[in-house]
Amino acid sequence: MSYKFIDLFAGIGGFRTGFENNGCNCVFSSEIDEHAREMYKANYNEETSKDITQIDEKKIPNHDILLAGFPCQPFSIAGDKKGFNDTRGTLFFDIERILKEKKPKAIILENVKHFKSHDSGNTLKVILNALENIGYTTSWKILNAKDFGVPQNRERTIIVGSLNGIKFDFNKIEIKQSSFIKDILEDDNGQIEYLNEDEYTLIESPKRQPSGLIFVGYRNKNIRIKGTRENTNHLSRVHKQPNRIYSSDGTHPTLSSGESAGRYFVYHNERVRKLTLKECYRLMGFQDDFKLIGSKAKLYNRIGNSIVVPMVEEIASQVKEQILSKTDKIIKCKKPMKQMSLFDFSIYNEVG
Repeated sequence: MSYKFIDLFAGIGGFRTGFENNGCNCVFSSEIDEHAREMYKANYNEETSKDITQIDEKKIPNHDILLAGFPCQPFSIAGDKKGFNDTRGTLFFDIERILKEKKPKAIILENVKHFKSHDSGNTLKVILNALENIGYTTSWKILNAKDFGVPQNRERTIIVGSLNGIKFDFNKIEIKQSSFIKDILEDDNGQIEYLNEDEYTLIESPKRQPSGLIFVGYRNKNIRIKGTRENTNHLSRVHKQPNRIYSSDGTHPTLSSGESAGRYFVYHNERVRKLTLKECYRLMGFQDDFKLIGSKAKLYNRIGNSIVVPMVEEIASQVKEQILSKTDKIIKCKKPMKQMSLFDFSIYNEVG
């Protein structure tokens, strides 16, 4: 069965791609950023609606699934963790009014890792309570991109809700074997940007971290002196991420929405090179035929704001299996008891 979904705060369509790859059909999308809308149209041949706060929920098509990677800024460290004290934080309530009107069978929300601890956990509690008051049974978990075959250590809070009392079980999500940065690198076609040896310093005996990262060195850039390690002018406890170098034999740190210059450097085949734009999009699970339009700065911003496609694909598969298929059985069984066959009754007991 093909299920219908809406894609709110759609970005460049990471959520959409993952659900379409599971046979689902997008019937509505919304995104306020102009460049993101241009990329969305180029890749999905569809105009998105703009400001969700100005859209009448009654005019949104009926759908089975609501997807929303609602803005991270109010809940992330980078956004000073203002949450509902920031007017952008109230965008969740546009999701709420759509849910009240349309009552989709399932909802999937995504936010940054630190969303769970914002305001001592109160922000998450407010949202879960709001969903449950509408009638949704919810569960949530922090998932990491590196567990879905993508060599990026990118943790995100995922909330799944069901309208018919089915609690989503994250333990059924299939974890894949980790891959490495070297697996997504392009061949050297003469366009790869390398650093000269005097532009970086390698450290002795680098170690693989539990996250899979292997920090091997740093660019020789002047940085804040406070916290500088002994006998080095560069390596500091507050060393900025764009100056760090990681081994291609490990995973990559989180691609940042605030990095507009693409300063991601890896040590590969005994040389330090910058990741290409295509490689950054591969780190998010997008295929090479995904159209990249606009300036490089905007393209780096877009990818840092996206969601990892293979992770979405597995979530979509499990939402269909755990929630939507069982919801369909429940709906079919909503007959008066006297009209039920023994077979109907057995199914009703099994799923209800």
